[in-house]
Amino acid sequence: MEIRGPDTDAIVRRFEDASEVRSYDVLHTDERSVLIRATTPVPEGYRANRASGTPPNYPARMQDGWLHTELSASHDRLSQFTDELHASDIPFQIQSLTQSHDSTERLTDRQQEFIVEAVERGYYDSPRGCTLTELAAAFDVNKSAASGVLHRAEGRIIKKFVASSVPDNEPNSEPE
Repeated sequence: MEIRGPDTDAIVRRFEDASEVRSYDVLHTDERSVLIRATTPVPEGYRANRASGTPPNYPARMQDGWLHTELSASHDRLSQFTDELHASDIPFQIQSLTQSHDSTERLTDRQQEFIVEAVERGYYDSPRGCTLTELAAAFDVNKSAASGVLHRAEGRIIKKFVASSVPDNEPNSEPE
């Protein structure tokens, strides 16, 4: 997580003193922010993400005691997510909503399940936390089927990223 504040040393000291932090590594620090990788028990907010099928987009930002993150989800899943937050007594604020009518921008439920599971199991970590074979076994499918679902999902994610990252005035800004 990236945490911004005037005293980055004090932020790091809070991680040393926090009983819920199992371990942490300071990846980067400067006068205004610190980037930390921490191991903690699964937070209730993440449980709400998982239960509603709305994986958070990383990196998340912590500011003034609030965790800021973006979610891409259908109306139903966003509603499920807020219901989960309410049920867990987690305070939250929705700062903005943007609606998209392009169904090609979203992952199918199956693709989202695979991507979320892959992230949770460390498939995209370096070194990998699980293999494609292990991921396929978790869904009771063969390796080829798992690879196909992941490939299509990754393609959608990458195309959406490129389309949103390339300025409109540059050539080839249209996704294929």
